[in-house]
Amino acid sequence: MPSAHTLPVLDLSRADDPAQRADFLRQLHAAARDTGFLHLTGHGVTPAESTRILELTRAFFALPEAERLAVSNLNSPHFRGYTRIGHELTGGSSDWRDQLDVGAERPAPELGPDDPAYLWLEGPNQWPAALPELRTAVLEWQSRLAAVAHRLLRELLVSIGAPATFFDEAFADRPHLHTKLIRYPGSAPSGADQGVGAHKDYGFLTLLLQDAVGGLQVVRDGGYVDVPPLPGAFVVNLGELLEIATEGYLTATDHRVVSPPGSVERYSVPFFYNPRLDAVVETVPGDYLRSAPGVAHDATNPLHAEYGRNELKGWVRAHPAVARRWHPELVPA
Repeated sequence: MPSAHTLPVLDLSRADDPAQRADFLRQLHAAARDTGFLHLTGHGVTPAESTRILELTRAFFALPEAERLAVSNLNSPHFRGYTRIGHELTGGSSDWRDQLDVGAERPAPELGPDDPAYLWLEGPNQWPAALPELRTAVLEWQSRLAAVAHRLLRELLVSIGAPATFFDEAFADRPHLHTKLIRYPGSAPSGADQGVGAHKDYGFLTLLLQDAVGGLQVVRDGGYVDVPPLPGAFVVNLGELLEIATEGYLTATDHRVVSPPGSVERYSVPFFYNPRLDAVVETVPGDYLRSAPGVAHDATNPLHAEYGRNELKGWVRAHPAVARRWHPELVPA
C-alpha cells in the first residue's frame, strides 16, 4: 500500500502563523496546480466530531432496508434521500454503493415555466424516522465544513495571486451545500470493482472524510494511485467550476473508488462546497492567467459557467430514474 503521502499534506493552521504563511501558500498553490488533490490537517474539526458523523453513518446503513427505502430519493424531485446499491450511475455504469444525499434544508421552490430547472435542486431533505438525531448532526456537520471550505477557498485564491474575496458574493446567499453518507458494501456479485466510477466533481471544493478501509484512487502521473486514509485529515479536491474560473490553470482531477474486498464495508462522508445555483462563474483575475491553457473541452462532458446547469447535468446522468419520474423533459430521448 503506498504511503498516505501519495498526496501533499497541508496544515491549514500554518496560514495563521506569519512565519509559515508564505510557505503554506506556496504549497497550496503547488498542490492545487499540480494535483488538484491534497490532505488537509489543522482545520479545527475535532476527532470527536468526525467519529460521531461516521458512527451515525454506520447507524443509518444498519437500519432495516424498509426504513431506508422510506426515504428513497425516488420520492424527491430535489434528488434528496436514499439511493439503493447499484442505482447510481457513473460513466453509464452502476456504482456498487448506497448512499443518503442531504443538502441545505430549505422549502421546495415554486417554479414558473420560465424558471431554470436547476432550481429544483433546492428543497427539503428526507430523514429516517428511526434515527432522529441524524438530522441535527448532518446539518451541523455541513455548517462546520462550509466554514472550513470557505477559509480554504480564500487561501487558494490568495495563493494564485487573486483577491481572497473574489467568490464571497457567490457564496454569501443560499450556498449550495451537499453531503453524502456512503457505504461501499464489499465486492459486487458480478466481480466488478466499481465502487464509484471515474469522475470529476461538478462544483468548487470537496472535503472527504473516509474511514480506515481505503479504496480512493486519484489520477496522477498518467495513472491511478491509491489515497490511503490519513487520520485527522480531510481529502480535498477541486471541482470543474474552479477549472472554468481559472481558464484551465487549475483543473478538476479524475478519481474513483475501488470496492473493498469480499464482505468488507467502507464508509465515507464527502461534503461539496458550492455557490448559489444561479451564480455565474467569472474568470479569477491575476497574473497566473499568463500560464492558463484554457478550459479543455470534452464533448461528452460539457462544462457550464452557470453553476446550477453544471450541477443538474450531473444529477440527471447519475440518477436517471429520479429524473424520469420528476423531470422527464430533462432526460434525453
